[in-house]
Amino acid sequence: MDDDGFAGWVSEAEHGLLRSAYLLTGDRHRAEDLVQEALTKVALRWHRLRDQRPTAYARRIVVRDAASWWRRRRETPSPAPPEDLATASSDPEAALVVRRALARLTPAQRAVVVLRHFDDLTERETADVLGVSVGTVKSQNAAALARLRSGAPELLDLIGRTP
Repeated sequence: MDDDGFAGWVSEAEHGLLRSAYLLTGDRHRAEDLVQEALTKVALRWHRLRDQRPTAYARRIVVRDAASWWRRRRETPSPAPPEDLATASSDPEAALVVRRALARLTPAQRAVVVLRHFDDLTERETADVLGVSVGTVKSQNAAALARLRSGAPELLDLIGRTP
C-alpha cells in the first residue's frame, strides 16, 4: 500500500468516524468494527482516494455497513449502557439522553440525523453518503425531528428549551 498521507488522514478522520458509527449503532464495539472495516477499504483504494474525498468515502462505508447490519439483525439498536457512554463523552448524562433519543428513530432517520446534525454535512452531502435524493434527506430529517420533539422532551431540557 502507498502510505503517502494515509496515516495522517487516519489520525484526522478516525475519531469522527468512530463517533458517527457509535451514534448509528449504540454499540461501541460494533462502531469500532465498522470503522476498522471502512479504514481497511479506504487503505485498499488509497492510491485513488488520497486526492479525492477519502473521509466521505469512509463515512459512506460506515453508514451502509451499519444499515446492512441492522437489516441482518432485524433489530433496532438499544441505548448503550452507561459505562459505554462514559468513554464516549465527557458528559455521560448528556450522552445517555442523546443515545436514548436516537434509539427512538428508525435506522434511516438516525443516519440522517447523525450525518446532518452531528457530522454537520449539507443535505446534498448527506444524500450522497446515503445514496438517496435530497428530498428523501429532507423528509427523513423532518420526520426524525418531529419524532424527537414529541418523544424525547429530555433533549429540550438538555439544551435549555421548553416545548
